[in-house]
Amino acid sequence: MNPNDFPAVPLLEHRPYDRIRELYLLQEPMLLAAIRRGDRGESRRIINHVLVHIYSAGEERSDLLKGLLLELVVMISRAAVEAGAVQSEVLGMNFRFLTELAEIDDDEQLAAWLRKILEHVMSTIEQQEDFTPPLLIGKALDFMRRNLHCDISRDEVARHAGISPSHFSRLLKERTGRSFTELLRQCRVDLACELLGGTRQPLAEISDTCGFCDQSYFTRVFQDVKGMTPGQFRSAARPNGA
Repeated sequence: MNPNDFPAVPLLEHRPYDRIRELYLLQEPMLLAAIRRGDRGESRRIINHVLVHIYSAGEERSDLLKGLLLELVVMISRAAVEAGAVQSEVLGMNFRFLTELAEIDDDEQLAAWLRKILEHVMSTIEQQEDFTPPLLIGKALDFMRRNLHCDISRDEVARHAGISPSHFSRLLKERTGRSFTELLRQCRVDLACELLGGTRQPLAEISDTCGFCDQSYFTRVFQDVKGMTPGQFRSAARPNGA
């Protein structure tokens, strides 16, 4: 793995948990996208990059980092369900793996544990490629992501996917564990992350592009989801203003 493949992240030497969580937040959109499209290679690269920074915390590491890994597993599971994995299977897998996490106390076991989860998740997705509901959800998600700048409704997205609004809501809950409103918010924040890290667009323009009613609401939602403001995220993603 070439460290130059990833953006530089300012490290806080006295707060290893914060610096690793910041790295994870920056990498999350790319990891989500890689999992959704079934790209094992890219998913492994990003996971390995996170692991390298976990190791760098050295003796300063604490149980807080296990909490971070739990957050990472939840995110991976969410992407897996969106990509077609059966939610009940993912939840059963998580329970088993989280029990294992409590017993881990060294780097080698930690790395093996996280990689095992990723491989298991990817295999679960691949086993469900021909399952019809995920295809409908995928079509709906694609429509949502292409129209985030609009004031789209659940009924409009359901019509595009060719299913009734009530059935669409039920499928969303079964396949992603979230409501339409929650999923739409996440899609908008994901797009905002891409624009903040990859463009010089003003925050007001990004807010409009992502479908937020105004910049203050955009900032509030973004901070609620990411734990930092859009400006802080951009500064971390582009520390030298590149």
